[in-house]
Amino acid sequence: METNSANGTNGAETPDLGPVAAAMARLAAGVPDAVLGAPTPCPKYAVRELLAHVVGLSTAFRDAARKDFGPSTAVDPGTVEWVLPEDWRSELPRLLDELVAAWREPGAWEGDTRAGGITFPAAAAGRVALNELLVHGWDLARATGQDYAPAEADLRVSYGLMAPTADGEGGGGGGDGMFGPVVPVPAGAPLLDRVVGLSGRRPDWRPGD
Repeated sequence: METNSANGTNGAETPDLGPVAAAMARLAAGVPDAVLGAPTPCPKYAVRELLAHVVGLSTAFRDAARKDFGPSTAVDPGTVEWVLPEDWRSELPRLLDELVAAWREPGAWEGDTRAGGITFPAAAAGRVALNELLVHGWDLARATGQDYAPAEADLRVSYGLMAPTADGEGGGGGGDGMFGPVVPVPAGAPLLDRVVGLSGRRPDWRPGD
């Protein structure tokens, strides 16, 4: 996937979803069938459900970029029982490519859109999509023992999105963030650890915890 950027209505540079989507595709391809039932840092998701959720969010945020409103953009993801489609190994890379392409289209970041049953600015929706892929990429990597090193620019998008919702810099206050209670991490911790903490996850999580 090539990398580029777009400009929103205020002229600010908008992020490109290509790198996080490519990382997710790589991680998914590295998941053997034998670990689909293994736990992830998301307590309610095994690897299978996590992958199914990524299939669903890729569809929803692709359609949000296109302003193609319908069932995919109307459903609260917290109410869905995620079922992994049988053809996920071919379907997920295709959806990720379509997601990236949709957010590279002129106008994708303009105006309002809809996702998860909520109408909000498209410029925020694109960042939420990036954040979802980045955080769930960490989930999948940690659950399956794969390497994961998101670009600093993408980590800063996630941090900038989640930090204002937390109580204290870097989640140090232990308040509620976008994903629930923030896990405090040291202020000098790597940016990835601070993002993971803001998402309500322990940066030192390992299978079996």
